[in-house]
Amino acid sequence: MHCELVAPGLFGSNANARLAALELLLARGRRRHRDARTTEQWLKDEFELGDAPFPAGALTLLASGGDPGESIWTRADPAHLRVMGDQVVAAPAGALTLSQAEAAALSEALSRHFAGQLEVRPCEPLSWSARLPGEQPPGDALLNEAQMLLHAHPVNEAREARGELPINSLRLWGAGRAPRSAQCRWQSVAADDPAVRGAARLAGARHRPLPGTATEWFDRLPENGRHLALLDASQVALAELERRWFAPLLGALRAGRIGMVTLHVPDGAEEVSFETIRGDLRRFWRRAKPIEHYA
Repeated sequence: MHCELVAPGLFGSNANARLAALELLLARGRRRHRDARTTEQWLKDEFELGDAPFPAGALTLLASGGDPGESIWTRADPAHLRVMGDQVVAAPAGALTLSQAEAAALSEALSRHFAGQLEVRPCEPLSWSARLPGEQPPGDALLNEAQMLLHAHPVNEAREARGELPINSLRLWGAGRAPRSAQCRWQSVAADDPAVRGAARLAGARHRPLPGTATEWFDRLPENGRHLALLDASQVALAELERRWFAPLLGALRAGRIGMVTLHVPDGAEEVSFETIRGDLRRFWRRAKPIEHYA
């Protein structure tokens, strides 16, 4: 079994302690590098989605069982904006919770209000897609109007009464048509982002949400084949990734349960990949160093 992980943001995270398992995998692995790519560029290239920008909106709809058809879809994720000094900042994604019923009510209100301009589908509570009527994305005037509608919605009034953050804006990104085909080298793909699962579905690979730990992940994988998991290091503390992912992967590699671990970090100063097999762990002369050494 070949376990591959892509971990955007890994080298942009601050670790307050040494990370023994991750550092050993980086130190003993064979390193390859190339020009840096964004996560969306990496996914677009690795799934062979063509030359257009990564169509996250259409792929998200596809992952939920919808049919994007020939329309242009954008991601229109629910967001909370707050004013801090002279800046408007978005609350971290991890700070928001939203039920499917709340998502359905808010998106239905938006679709009804902007009929003919924006059709919003709550594919998952925090991952929405919106059909666009033409080639141009919504302008600032439409977004401002959407913010006013959301602000006054009964769902948000109830959320604020409970002390929860209101959904007062949309994050628009990833507009495009669904690709006609996709290819990938993995038998299965695990990711929290439904756009990634949509690309896997288009490529004919098995796909599911990211499990909580590496052990849960490879417990459900067949003994052979290549499998991908996407870890967003910008959203999870490195100490948690070390405990839940890198330490179990290193243990499974040592025990011979998996044959190879490959870690891709596409968005550092350059893109780097580290490929480690069990025999590499005996290269004791390659001493582990803090992760910033490998950035």
